[in-house]
Amino acid sequence: MNKPQKLVYIIAGEPSGDLLASRLMRALRDRDPDIRFAGMGGETMIALGFESLFDISEISVMGIAEVLPKLRVILRRMEQVMAHIREQRPDVIVTVDSWGFVHQVLARLKKEGCKTPRVHYVAPQVWAWKKGRAKTVARLVDRLMTLLPYEPPYFEKYGLHCTFTGHPVIENTAGLEYDPVAFREKYGIPEQGVLMSVLPGSRHSEIKRLIPVFKQTLRQLKKTFPDLYLVIPSVAAIAREVETAFADLEVPHRVIMGQYERYAAFQASVFALAASGTVSLELAACGTPHVIAYRFGYLTNKILKHFAGTKYANLINILADKFVIPEFVLENCREPLIAPAVLDLMLHPARAKAQMDEARQYLLKLKSGDAMPSQKAAEVVCSVMEHG
Repeated sequence: MNKPQKLVYIIAGEPSGDLLASRLMRALRDRDPDIRFAGMGGETMIALGFESLFDISEISVMGIAEVLPKLRVILRRMEQVMAHIREQRPDVIVTVDSWGFVHQVLARLKKEGCKTPRVHYVAPQVWAWKKGRAKTVARLVDRLMTLLPYEPPYFEKYGLHCTFTGHPVIENTAGLEYDPVAFREKYGIPEQGVLMSVLPGSRHSEIKRLIPVFKQTLRQLKKTFPDLYLVIPSVAAIAREVETAFADLEVPHRVIMGQYERYAAFQASVFALAASGTVSLELAACGTPHVIAYRFGYLTNKILKHFAGTKYANLINILADKFVIPEFVLENCREPLIAPAVLDLMLHPARAKAQMDEARQYLLKLKSGDAMPSQKAAEVVCSVMEHG
């Protein structure tokens, strides 16, 4: 007698979660080829045959002022997800990051008395701010999978079973082998040109805020490096918007897509300017010196300045408890501050190399044993389906 087909309902609301969930899907299929998936996800999941309820870029926003204009859309999509879960009756619900959206879904499921086990992947950053949120997480989910080794104790004190799976950057960048010369030839970049990766974010709201600052910075860099060339890795949901925003920049540039091209660009680049986030870990894993910059809207900037519970925005800096990667966030996200820091590292390769040598030491802390993060995550999800 054939065993019943298992259904895993995944809710991934932004590009980083999409990539994480896609690796989980692969790992689950390795364990059970007949497993089914439903829910909402992005382009990487869709490429694996996942049928997303809607385009997740509609709800991929951060910051109080940024959420309000999209609140009606977000609430409508939430209703759609709730109805779909009731209809599908999955064996397990896996929510991936995007706590601002998924915690509302999880709260409603609990209120309705839903008995389906719930696993959350990527712990909300309670160590950065809103430490009381850990208690809420413990109340709404049955298992938590964390990316960072120091996160479980924040939640375990409330009785939540946590598993440190390791950070996906370990898996995403494993066995990197790219040819910088071939990359330059593919995109017509002269051998002597100074190639730089530029990453202004993956959300509509991010690129609107960051691209103007990045362009001002790049114009300053062009004065010192007249042979500057830019490669701008992006995702399908915003690639055209990024191309339009950079169209008037007087520096040769090319927008590219796909994870392979992204990492090939990193390894071919002598430097990178990036939005704060997981990309800094990816750049460090690829050995690409960089600085990060980030800001929200005016209101969110003010709130975070007063209530943030950590000195650093960059994860490498948090792990090191010092500035390894220069970061320019909130009110410091300005060209007069960013450009000199970039120039200092680009003009002094020994300093840039030292930055990467030190950063790699902290990347090692993000691995959990010998298994890949997605394999450990799949083990947790399967355990929950089998034992609750």
